[in-house]
Amino acid sequence: MTALLAALPILLVLVLMVGVGWPASRAGAAGAGLALGIAIVGFGFGSEVLPEVGLAGGLAGVVAEATFTSVTILWIILPALAIYHLQVGSGATDVLRVALGRLSGDPRVLALLIGWFFALFIEGGAGFGSSVALAAPFLVGVGYRPLEAVVIAMIGHSVGVSFGAIGTPIVPMAAASGIDPAELAPASAVYHAAFGWFPLAVMVVLASRSTGTRPTGAIWGWAALAGAAFLGPMLLIAQFVGPELPTLGGALIGGAVFVGALVLANRRRAGQAVPLGTDAGAGIDLEEEPTAAGLVLAAAPYLVLIALVLVTRTVPAIADPLGRVVWEWELNGGFTGSFEPLTHPGTLLVASFLVGAVIQRVGVAAVRTAVTKTLRQLVPITIALLAMLLLARLMVRSEMTAALAEAAAGSAGAVWPVLAPLVGVLGTFVTGSATASNVLFTDLQTATAAELGLPAVPLLGAQNFGAAVGNPIAPHNIVAGGATVGLVGAEGDVMRRTLGVTLVYALLGGLLALALV
Repeated sequence: MTALLAALPILLVLVLMVGVGWPASRAGAAGAGLALGIAIVGFGFGSEVLPEVGLAGGLAGVVAEATFTSVTILWIILPALAIYHLQVGSGATDVLRVALGRLSGDPRVLALLIGWFFALFIEGGAGFGSSVALAAPFLVGVGYRPLEAVVIAMIGHSVGVSFGAIGTPIVPMAAASGIDPAELAPASAVYHAAFGWFPLAVMVVLASRSTGTRPTGAIWGWAALAGAAFLGPMLLIAQFVGPELPTLGGALIGGAVFVGALVLANRRRAGQAVPLGTDAGAGIDLEEEPTAAGLVLAAAPYLVLIALVLVTRTVPAIADPLGRVVWEWELNGGFTGSFEPLTHPGTLLVASFLVGAVIQRVGVAAVRTAVTKTLRQLVPITIALLAMLLLARLMVRSEMTAALAEAAAGSAGAVWPVLAPLVGVLGTFVTGSATASNVLFTDLQTATAAELGLPAVPLLGAQNFGAAVGNPIAPHNIVAGGATVGLVGAEGDVMRRTLGVTLVYALLGGLLALALV
């Protein structure tokens, strides 16, 4: 009965967003209202749970955590949106579209370059929503509609979330379990290496439908190369290096291999009328080829971001002192928040926006216009984010989320490994963060493993895998991604397209977990 009560707010949000088509702001507010009532009546929030602060203190803490997290997410969305508007206004987006078209006239191949390699690189270096926020506008720039762009980017980046932001999701798992991160890294990577091909195939199908074509041998060949070029290095880095660089390194190595193959194939096809990998009607219009200098100028904000990510994440002499600057707060009852202002992805995006504008010499007026357009878009986005985060923090702090997971563990028995990734999915759906999902459920996974006499490492790998897989259906992740392409109020449309992919991917990982234990 307790688990059923705890599930009701989530079910309500799913029904309202996926079934009825409500925007995230309204669905989140309705879910938060129901969660508050259930938390007080069914879970004793403020009396049995957090009695030391009472109902008023508990609500104040939940609001503080939700507001703080909203601000840190908006700190990513704001500069990402500003970069997009600056690029469109300056014509840089058109230059990049033409340059990518020279690599391939097939927009499906461009979806692999942007929605797979670029999104995975940003996820590996920055994480915390920045990958979709940058990749989705880029996909719109090469011809995809906003809904399609968000869905492709959401699905593509999820394969690298287990090692996002330089391996951040592994940190709480290692701290809670006492298991060496060097063991947890390959235990997580094996799931993506085995089944990361599935979301990649879905991306190809979606991109083909978007361009009015059917997947053919040519595009499947490029997809196979894209999968092998990323998943192979990712697995090897996780196995032999550790959890910090599998996604970042895999995307860099794989992207270089993929672009090299495109260049080589273009040389071999020189003089042929049909662009590389193109079916009739699938190509985009190609204009005059940009110069090398023009291409660098057009890509300036992204190149600056890549350089900042690499320097602030992989150079200890710079990363360590920057990372020591932390803003923290704490309220009675264990309500906390922390923010690393100098290494946060939003700060890197702000720097990329400003430096890129200087390099492109766009002028103060263009910068002001980009920022103004961005600020106008933030009001509905802020409402939706805050509503979803209030729901998330209420469920976590009232112990509703833990009750759901414990009920699943108690009823599953020997088939628990199949459900283990779904617990990770649940945590990310509720919190919007793979790292937070691992914070919530690492102890549950290790305790369940001990109770059932199963090895803990494969189950923790399944947890981290599921936490990554849950990203494409986390409501406020969808809100954040859609915001950068003006897709506000259509979050349910995105979730309808990502829900099935997420569940199948998670269940495939669960079957592998069952085999491993």
